[in-house]
Amino acid sequence: MNLHLSAIYIYPIKSLGGFSVDSARVEERGLQHDRRWMLVDADNNFLTQRNHPQLASLQVSLPGDELVITHKTTLDQISIPQEPQTSEVLRVKVWSDTCRAVAASPVADAWFSGFLGQPCRLVYMPDTTKRRVDARYAVADNHTSFSDGYPFLLIGQASLDDLNGRLAEPLPMNRFRPNLVVSGGEPYAEDNWHELQVGESTFFGVKACSRCIMTTTDQKTGETGREPLKTLAAYRKRGNKILFGQNMVFGRTGDRISVGDGVRVHSLRGK
Repeated sequence: MNLHLSAIYIYPIKSLGGFSVDSARVEERGLQHDRRWMLVDADNNFLTQRNHPQLASLQVSLPGDELVITHKTTLDQISIPQEPQTSEVLRVKVWSDTCRAVAASPVADAWFSGFLGQPCRLVYMPDTTKRRVDARYAVADNHTSFSDGYPFLLIGQASLDDLNGRLAEPLPMNRFRPNLVVSGGEPYAEDNWHELQVGESTFFGVKACSRCIMTTTDQKTGETGREPLKTLAAYRKRGNKILFGQNMVFGRTGDRISVGDGVRVHSLRGK
């Protein structure tokens, strides 16, 4: 197989729009800046597109040392420093995990609360916070950011191409919000990848990614539908989960990846 890294995506604020980059710094908890910020409700529970699909219409960028959020349709915009503007520490919840975060900006809190029509806050995960991945799937003492559970998500371009061949209308890769896209392999080959090398960086595939209703949300408009879950359920359902993509952890070698890097699969899961 002639595999190569064909795209890299970063999502600074959990569940908001991300962006592609030509290269990225690889850190244990994910790509640099990836999901280091998150919105929480009045009870400090995480907010996502699952219950607030309109979050998809907010695009995030990182020019200089700012965090810029822009509404994709109205172009309404807010800019705040990447460095938290408070020293207030909160205990926030992501699924079953509770971890320490810093309140990012009262200005951002007001802006997002107005957008969602409910009280919410923007929080930041400092380097001192260590959120472990599920020990059943870790290869070491692995940590992640505010992601759902793992620091990296990889999808093969051939897998999306195969899915799109089954759909009445093809969908873009952003429906699945991967960090790494690999081209050149067979559809769903990533299901079985265990140890792989991207450029000089080593990753481990630890768990197939079970997909939720977020994949049915148009990442530009926030509108929802039935696809791709309806089609995926017909051939990618294992038990009560619909699988698409591979969750990855970092192997602590190499510190940067770039589009075009070769991808070598060193071992398959269970072999």
